[in-house]
Amino acid sequence: MTTTQDTTTPKEKTSGVTYTPEDGLLLEVEDLYVEFHTPDGIATAINGVSFDLHQGESLAILGESGSGKSVTAQAIMGILDMPPAVIPGGHIRYCGQDLLSMPEDQRRRTRGPEVSMIFQDALSSLNPVFPVGWQIAEMFRMHRGVNKSDALQQAIRLMERVQIPAARDRVKAYPHQFSGGMRQRIMIAMAIALDPAVLIADEPTTALDVTVQAQIMALLEELQQERQMGLILITHDLGVVADVADRIAVMYAGRFVEKADVVELYSAPAHPYTRGLLESIPRLDQKGQTLAAIGGLPPNLMRIPPGCPFNPRCRRAEDVCRRDRPELREVVPGRLAACHFAEEVINA
Repeated sequence: MTTTQDTTTPKEKTSGVTYTPEDGLLLEVEDLYVEFHTPDGIATAINGVSFDLHQGESLAILGESGSGKSVTAQAIMGILDMPPAVIPGGHIRYCGQDLLSMPEDQRRRTRGPEVSMIFQDALSSLNPVFPVGWQIAEMFRMHRGVNKSDALQQAIRLMERVQIPAARDRVKAYPHQFSGGMRQRIMIAMAIALDPAVLIADEPTTALDVTVQAQIMALLEELQQERQMGLILITHDLGVVADVADRIAVMYAGRFVEKADVVELYSAPAHPYTRGLLESIPRLDQKGQTLAAIGGLPPNLMRIPPGCPFNPRCRRAEDVCRRDRPELREVVPGRLAACHFAEEVINA
């Protein structure tokens, strides 16, 4: 990572430094732990998560609700409520700079211009009392020092870029005057306003119909390729990421249980949990059949079972699964899984 003193662009004038990735490595999360300290005990939400992200790469993080996906994103962004959240260990590096040890004012200048996030609930994330154009323009006013008139023109440009019809006429409209899909496009416009190097999309298609989901995913893919952003897509829906992600990391009970290239994972999952997620996707050739489901419920994060956390719900579980926790290991070249019987699962 190299830093250069800012003397030119508005972006540099705000942050004071320019971050440059080495070998294209933008983000590196290493052995991250996140706990929530509550009156009932300590919940381990993230339990030793590690991954990296390069320029132009798309990484999908998959898992059921409560698996730790959004907490991971919030830890990267530095927006966890602390307390009750505590980060007892790990590193989050952006272009070699550890975000967890970074002074808060510097972290705040990194959040938005360098690393940005699309939140899953656009209606609650947008301020209902300000026009959408004002909210997008605020990014330029606060981070770039742009005057109100020019900032509003930038907002119109971004609204047009994310394909909002009649953007110039609707720039003064309020969030409730837009459909769910249009609000999500406004959230995307805000997230990409300052041309971030890393974009985190947390359930960006939640509560949208299938057609709008496809439009939003196509837009994200287009923007990511156009700007060579590193994209982290957080979702519980394997069907959403099939055409967008380069790599997939499957999360369960705060841990990654499988990491693989998207094609390899879809063709032959190496963990029973991943296989269960794939089998639960509705298919056109199974019309009228009962939809497969993973039995049981995710574990209580205050009382994660010994051995493999998935063992109470796993049809393949044996005594070793209830006794020894499997580590994430390479089962075939470039393929990682945390299962004692991963090789058998791949070949099943």
